[in-house]
Amino acid sequence: MDVNVPCQAGCPAATNIPAYIRCLFEHRYDESYQINRTANLLPGVLGRICSRPCEDRCRHGEPELGKPVNICHIKRAAADFRSAPAGLERVSPSMEKTIAIVGAGPAGLAAAHDLAAIGMKVTLLEAFDEPGGMLKYGIPRFRLPRDVLKAEIEAILELGITLKTGCRVGSDISLRELLDRYDAVLLAAGCYVPGGLGVPGEELPGVLTGLDMMMDLEALRLPELGRRVLVLGAGFTAFDCARTALRSGAEDVAICIRRTEEDFTVTEDEIFQAKKEGIRILTLMTSSRILGRDRVEGVEFLRTRPAGFGPDGRRRIEAIEGSGFVLPADTVVVAVGQKPAPFPFPGDGNRDGRLEVSTDQVRTSVSGLYVAGDYKTGPSTVIQAIAGGREAAERIAEDLTGRVFRRTCVRQEDTNATDRQRSWDYLPRQEMPTVEPVGARLEGGSMEVETGFSGEQASEEAKRCYLCYLHYEIDMNRCIYCRYCIDVAPRDCIKLVSRIQLNDDGAVIGLEETADWREVNAVVIDNSRCIRCGECVRVCPVDCISVTRVERVERIHEEGANHA
Repeated sequence: MDVNVPCQAGCPAATNIPAYIRCLFEHRYDESYQINRTANLLPGVLGRICSRPCEDRCRHGEPELGKPVNICHIKRAAADFRSAPAGLERVSPSMEKTIAIVGAGPAGLAAAHDLAAIGMKVTLLEAFDEPGGMLKYGIPRFRLPRDVLKAEIEAILELGITLKTGCRVGSDISLRELLDRYDAVLLAAGCYVPGGLGVPGEELPGVLTGLDMMMDLEALRLPELGRRVLVLGAGFTAFDCARTALRSGAEDVAICIRRTEEDFTVTEDEIFQAKKEGIRILTLMTSSRILGRDRVEGVEFLRTRPAGFGPDGRRRIEAIEGSGFVLPADTVVVAVGQKPAPFPFPGDGNRDGRLEVSTDQVRTSVSGLYVAGDYKTGPSTVIQAIAGGREAAERIAEDLTGRVFRRTCVRQEDTNATDRQRSWDYLPRQEMPTVEPVGARLEGGSMEVETGFSGEQASEEAKRCYLCYLHYEIDMNRCIYCRYCIDVAPRDCIKLVSRIQLNDDGAVIGLEETADWREVNAVVIDNSRCIRCGECVRVCPVDCISVTRVERVERIHEEGANHA
């Protein structure tokens, strides 16, 4: 599966991407949405803000094939066009096991969903007034409308989950009390302690952290920023802060980073939209001190340069002595990451304030206490947090009941060749439409910038998918070596081979090709190059080419009954 369906392998939640894209192409929007929701729980949210690790693995993004399929925005289209409600019925009868989950962000919500779905009594404890975590308090509304977020959170809570907001563990209730009251406690409290630069002047008025800026924005108490704003950081929060500053009246906004644009961890779309709105991106510079007396007046920087590669393979950067220069600023936003707040807990924590976990990365050294999401890993992405929450739920359920409720298996089903055409390979990638002109979106403040695909745009983009979950294979007991399939294959994907190398899963990982018919032991379809056009099936005179849909599926086991 990892070899043949790389997009699904690249998704931390293992979303069945080819299946939902095909459903959308066939205008089966509800089914497309449900395939998403089964894996990642928040399709409408992720269709707007996902970091898109799947697209990094998409075969259509290989050098000779163009840009990857716009998987993320097809996901949003499924959410936009569905007509069925977002909820999921409980799949197991109620049981007496009780779970407390600290934090109602992506990881906590995902864990709550899975545990409630199998009948456990789940209580979500959220320190803020509303659930959502960083989705609500760390992402601006122009990227993630609150009605979309609210609807998908409510669909999770409808499983019978008890939500207690304004409840801070450590002050309103201790962790020890939770462990005494509940069968298991999951810490999914996220990262809400901003990182700092460690340079002089960081305490000056006018220096904000990215997290504080986003939370002030959500609470409608953002301070006056002035005309010139410098944002120090290279992640999504830095870009959110810069774009927010423009919408708050700043005239000159720049993002300053130590590295180059190639080192950004944000999507290309995010960089493009920031530049389009007028944000300057200044590279190869590092802050040495923040200047000012009663208030920030500017930042002193040193130039940086690449300095080889570290043991982790990442390019190192070093400051250039004597290269100092100053940029004036009315506000400086420090967006260089966050870390979790330490809890008073009955156990050993590491130097970052997080609980030490066992080798399975879920259990802690304290019986009945588990960790998930950013609280465990440090700052990550939303899709990683969701996957982490689901992993924690699986471990908790198994520990409390001695049963495995969820099993991942591979389902194979014979099917027919698709109507995919070679010409679809050359379709340009459909980019997300946005509010234009730029001035209109800036004046709109919280107006969502991305307006969504039309049905036609979504279908056109879905055509580009290679449907990698379809596996084409030649039955060598029936093949007559006529070469018709080789003659019609639009890409060099059908090989005459003398030897085949397989991995442990049976996937082809190596071929020894030959042009000598005396050495041919097989005619093999290389599914890593196949575009699933079906031409080989149509021309085969002996009908020896089969098409199998191979899918990784999750099954929930309930007292001997299986539910897909």
